[in-house]
Amino acid sequence: MILPAVRYVAILVLIPLALYAAYIFSGAQKYAEAASIARGAKDFKELSDRFVALADTKGAEYAFVVLKRVNLPPNTDLHLLGHVVGDELYKQRGVDGIGICTQDFRNACSHAIVIGALNEFGGEPALLLIRDACKKAPGGPGAYTMCYHGLGHGIFAFYGYDLEPTIALCKQTGTEEYHEREYIECVGGAVMELMGGGGHDRDAWLASRSRYLSEDAPLAPCTSDVIPSEIKPLCLVYLTPRLWELADIDLGRPDPTQFTKAFAFCDALPPSQKELRDACFGGFGKEFIPLAGARDIRSVDQLPDFVYALAIEWCAYAPAVDGRSACISEALSSVFWGGENDPNASFRFCGLVPESEMQSACYRSLARNIQSYAVTSERSALCARIPEEERKECTVLGI
Repeated sequence: MILPAVRYVAILVLIPLALYAAYIFSGAQKYAEAASIARGAKDFKELSDRFVALADTKGAEYAFVVLKRVNLPPNTDLHLLGHVVGDELYKQRGVDGIGICTQDFRNACSHAIVIGALNEFGGEPALLLIRDACKKAPGGPGAYTMCYHGLGHGIFAFYGYDLEPTIALCKQTGTEEYHEREYIECVGGAVMELMGGGGHDRDAWLASRSRYLSEDAPLAPCTSDVIPSEIKPLCLVYLTPRLWELADIDLGRPDPTQFTKAFAFCDALPPSQKELRDACFGGFGKEFIPLAGARDIRSVDQLPDFVYALAIEWCAYAPAVDGRSACISEALSSVFWGGENDPNASFRFCGLVPESEMQSACYRSLARNIQSYAVTSERSALCARIPEEERKECTVLGI
C-alpha cells in the first residue's frame, strides 16, 4: 500500500530523531556540539561552515565524531557533509588522516583524503601515494576499492570535469589482484560527480553536464562512446539521479507513481542487453534505501522495517520482472554495503520482500555479497542462513 504524502513526510522527520536521540545524548557531555551545531542553519552552506569552524577550533577528528552524532534536518546530504569534514582532516593530517576515516557517510572521509592528495601532488605522481592511503582505509575488503570511487570524484574535478582524461588516469589505477576494480570504481565516482557534484567549480561542472547529458538521450553518457564498454554497467548504476531529474521527481516529497516514468528510461534497453538493463534498474534500488530513510546514511542497517518496506514497494513500480529483481538486488547491496553493516539487517530486508522472483533475487544478491565481502570466519554461518535454493550463490562465486 502506498503511504499518503503527509504520513511519508512525517516519517522523514521522525526517523533521524528516533534513531539518534539516544546516541546524541549519550555523548552530550563530551560532544556537546552534536545537540546544537545544526540548530537554525538556513542552508547546507551555513551547516558546512559551522563544521569547518568546529574542525578549526577542536580538530577535524573531533568534528568527524560530532558529525556521526548530530541530529540533522531530513534530506541533508550527509555524504557531502562528510567530504567537508574530510577536507579539513586532510589539511590537518595529510594522507595519514585516512586512518581516522571509518566507513560512515559511505566512505566520504576517505574520499576527501585521496582527493586532497590528488590536488596536492598532481595526477600520476599521486597515484602510488593514493594506493597506499586506500589500503589503509578502515573497513573490510570493500573499503579499499570504494576509496577509488572517491578518487574518481577528485580526478574529474582536477581535469575540469572532462571525462576523457579522467578515464585515462583512472585506467592506470586498475590491478589484476582486484580484477581492475579500482579503475571501474574510479570512473564510477566521476560519473556520480557528473550527476550531482560541482562543488569545486560549478560553472565548469554545468558546462560539462551540457556536454555529456542530453534530454534526447536520457541514458547518456553511459550508452555513448565516451564511456568504455567495461564501465557502462556501473555508469548506469550511478545515472539514477539524472533519470529522476528527467522525470521531474521531487526527492523531498517523492510521488511513487512518477518512478514509473523514470523506470521507463531503463525499460527502453532491449532484453538482449541484460547487463545494462540490470544496472539501469539496479541504480534505483541503490538510491531507494537512503531516500526512504530521509538520506540519513549513518544508520542504513538500523532502519525500521517500514522504511525497508517503502524501498521494496518503490522497486515494485518497475514495469518488468527483470527490472524489479535488479532493483531489489541493488537495494540489498545498499543495505549490506560491502560488509560494513550488520548482516542481520540484510536478512531482515530480504525477509520483508514478498514471496516472488524479487525475494529470490534479494537472497541471490545477499549470497553474492556475503561471498565477496564477509569475514572468512563468519561466511559459512551466514551462507547457511540463505534459503537452500539460493545458497549455492554463496559458495560458488568469488570477488
